[in-house]
Amino acid sequence: MIGAFTNEEGIRYQPDMMGSLVYAGGLPVRQALDTVGTDGTRLGDELARIGYAGDMEPGAVVPHEYIELHIEQGPVLEAEGTQIGVVESLQGISWQQVTVQGNANHAGTTPTRLRHDAGWAAAAVVAFLRDLSNASDGTTLTTVGCLRVEPGVINVIPRKAVFTVDLRDPDESRLQRAEARLADFLAEVAEAEGVTMRTEPLARFEPVSFDAGIIAAIEASAARFGYTHRRMTSGAGHDAQMIARIAPAAMIFVPSRGGISHNPREHSDDGQLLMGAQVLLDVILARLGHTTE
Repeated sequence: MIGAFTNEEGIRYQPDMMGSLVYAGGLPVRQALDTVGTDGTRLGDELARIGYAGDMEPGAVVPHEYIELHIEQGPVLEAEGTQIGVVESLQGISWQQVTVQGNANHAGTTPTRLRHDAGWAAAAVVAFLRDLSNASDGTTLTTVGCLRVEPGVINVIPRKAVFTVDLRDPDESRLQRAEARLADFLAEVAEAEGVTMRTEPLARFEPVSFDAGIIAAIEASAARFGYTHRRMTSGAGHDAQMIARIAPAAMIFVPSRGGISHNPREHSDDGQLLMGAQVLLDVILARLGHTTE
């Protein structure tokens, strides 16, 4: 059976991997359909509009196993000249939105010591997050992907700032520590600048370890075809991490040119895609008791 899940990216409607999360029982279908997007639309209405609103209850069929083929979306395989990535785990993800409320005032007449600058507070958090990642030797990844200030006028101190925080780590305890350190820093900045900070959780998923048997089967298949391969942790979120809640799962990666993803220049060569597809088919047939020979 081939599965195609809606809203894997989670940009317009959050959280990400929404379709597979619903399928795995982690989110009620009604709650998912009622999700309001960044453009104010309702997910259920938009699915109906484009002809993708189904009438079956999700999760009615539970897979015996789940194997997902994907581009790496990173630079490791290409840099090493490795043809196949054997994904053994997937790092945890913590998304939240932070709203800073300060006071707008004149940029030329308000002394720094008397400001309640929402823009400065947001910038301080951005810098803190980079320091947090550097202090972890890169194991904890931190990103502020969206940031806007109001009123957005060159000579006005921002009264409001809204930004997102993306925290990732393959270790759950480290991810929790990063979340705690961020919360402490938000409180410190709020007190120092005389602003208020409000956080809203957007998504939270623990790290996932994939099925050892499927991982070994992927390695064995790559070796049979003579493809160079390595075990690796996925830095991005994928539907496999949700389906792993209800069935044994694992993933196969193929290289991404230049490690570029979420960009119009995202590309994997046809030959690389064929290698990945060949390993996928071989593993599936082997798991079903067949052979490609």
